[in-house]
Amino acid sequence: MSPAPDPVIAAFSWSSYQPAMPEASRFLSQATFGATQPGMESLTASTYGAWLTQQFSIPQSLHLPNTDAYLASDEAVTDPRQQVGFIRSMWKSFTAGPDALRQRVAFALSEIFVASLSLLSGHQRRSPSAYLDMLGRNAFGNFRTLIEDVSLSPAMGVFLSHLANEKEDPATGRTADENYAREIMQLFTIGLNQLNMDGTLKRGSDGQPIDTYTNADITGLAKVFTGFSWGALPAIEKNYPAVLGLVKNAGDREVVPMQVYPGHHSTSEKSFLGVTIPSNAAADAMSDLTIALDTLFLHANTAPFFSKQLIQRLVTSNPSPAYVGRVAAVFVNNGAGVRGDLKAVVSAVLLDDEARNFAALTPVAGKLREPVVRLIQWMRAFGATSADGRFLMGRTVSPAFLGQSPMIAPSVFNFFRPGYTPSSGKTADLNLLAPEAQITQELSVVSYVNFMTRAINVGLGDNNDIQPDFSPQLKLADDPDALVANLNLLITANQLGATTKALIRDAIASVPIATDTADRDRLNRVKIAVLMTMVAPEYLVQK
Repeated sequence: MSPAPDPVIAAFSWSSYQPAMPEASRFLSQATFGATQPGMESLTASTYGAWLTQQFSIPQSLHLPNTDAYLASDEAVTDPRQQVGFIRSMWKSFTAGPDALRQRVAFALSEIFVASLSLLSGHQRRSPSAYLDMLGRNAFGNFRTLIEDVSLSPAMGVFLSHLANEKEDPATGRTADENYAREIMQLFTIGLNQLNMDGTLKRGSDGQPIDTYTNADITGLAKVFTGFSWGALPAIEKNYPAVLGLVKNAGDREVVPMQVYPGHHSTSEKSFLGVTIPSNAAADAMSDLTIALDTLFLHANTAPFFSKQLIQRLVTSNPSPAYVGRVAAVFVNNGAGVRGDLKAVVSAVLLDDEARNFAALTPVAGKLREPVVRLIQWMRAFGATSADGRFLMGRTVSPAFLGQSPMIAPSVFNFFRPGYTPSSGKTADLNLLAPEAQITQELSVVSYVNFMTRAINVGLGDNNDIQPDFSPQLKLADDPDALVANLNLLITANQLGATTKALIRDAIASVPIATDTADRDRLNRVKIAVLMTMVAPEYLVQK
C-alpha cells in the first residue's frame, strides 16, 4: 500500500489578517509615511486586505491645483522661490493626505523614475507638480502606462534631455541624444545585467554577469525618442526648441504630455533589444514609441528589476530571491492575466510573508530609514500642522539639515543607488545592500540629530509655523514607563530594546515635575523622550 501523500498546506493569506497594534504600526511604517494613533486603531479593527482596498479607492491628493492656486495669489508675485507652491503642497500631502498609501508609493516611484527639481529651470513652476501627480495617478495603475507617461512628461524630457531631441543628420555627423534611451533601460525598466525571475544574476559560461543591452541598443533606441517636444501648442517649428522652457509663465506646455513634431523624428532604421523598426520616410513617432515601450514592458528583466526596487523602497533592502520572485510573478500575471498591474504588485510587496511575518525575520531584514521619511513620520505621528495651512517647509536638502528633500535628488541616480553597499563594516563584510547608507556620514548623523532637536523644541518652517501636537503624550508624562510604551508603539512598532527603553525612561525621570512649572516640565519630558526615540538605532533601521 502506497503511503498517503503529504497534505497540501495552503500559504497563509495576510490579506484577511486582523493585526494587533504593534503589527499595525509596523505595517503603516511600510505602506505609508508612518503610523498615527487613529490609523493604528482603524487598522486593528479591520484587515490588511480591507485597508488596502479602502486606500485604493481614496481620491488622489493633487499638487497641480494647489500650485496653480499659489501662483494665482498675491504672495506668488513677491516670492522669488519659483517652485515654492509645489514644495509646500508636497509636504502637506505627504504629511496629512488621506490617500496615504498612494502618496507613499508615489514617493517611492519618484526615487526610481527620478526627475529632480535640482536640474529643472526655476521658471518651470508647474511641471514638478504635474510630474508627481502623474506618478501618483499611476501608482495603482499599469506599469506600461507609467513608463509611457514618464517618457512623455515634459519634466522628464527636460531633465534627461529628450525634449526636442533632434534626429540624426549624417551630413553633419549629428546623432540623437542618447541620455533618455540609456536611463530608461538602465534605471527604469531592465537594468544593466540579465536577471532570473527572482532577481538573481544570470551568468555566462565564464561565470560573469550577462549585459542586458549594448551601446548599439542605446543608439537604436535613442532614435525612437526624437521629435517629441512641447505639447499644448501647435506642432510647428517655432514651438519645438527646448529653450521655450526658460520662458517665465510657460503655461500648459509645462504640464501636458509632449507631442510629436514629425519633421524632427528619425525616419531611419531603429534596432534595439532584438527588435528592428524598418526605415520609413513616413515614420510615425508614436508608433515607434509604442513598439519601444512594449519591448521594454515585456522584457524578461522588467518584472524582477522593478519588483526588487519597490520592495527596497517600502520594506527591506535585501529581499530574498524568493520574495522578489513572488512579487515579480504578480507583475507578470495579477491572477487575471494582466501584466504590470501595480495595484496587485503593491499588494504583493506589502502582504508577502517576508514583509508581514515579524517572528520569521532574519537578522538582515529591514532597511535604513531615509532622513526625509523619518521627518514625515514624525510630523504624521504627532499631528504636526501648519498654523496658516501653507506648510512652508522649504528645502531640507542641505547637509546642515536633513541632506535630503523629496524630488531634489542630485542626479538621475537618486540620492542613493539601489545596489549600494558600504565600503567597510559588517554590512560590507556580509555583502549586503544598504542604499540609504550612501547618504549617511558623520555630518549627516549630527545634522539629523540637530534638525530633529530644533523641530521638536521650536517647530519647523517659516516663523516656526509648523508645530507638533504632543497633547496625548503630555497626559503620560508623569509615568515614564507609560510614555516610553506609547512612543515605542507609535514610532518603532515596539522594537526598542530593553537597554534603550531604560535609557529613555531614566532621561524622562531625570526631569522633576515641580508644582510651579509642572506644564513646562511635562513638556520637557515629552520632548526628551521623543528625541531619544527618533535617534534610537532600533528606530533608524526599519524592520
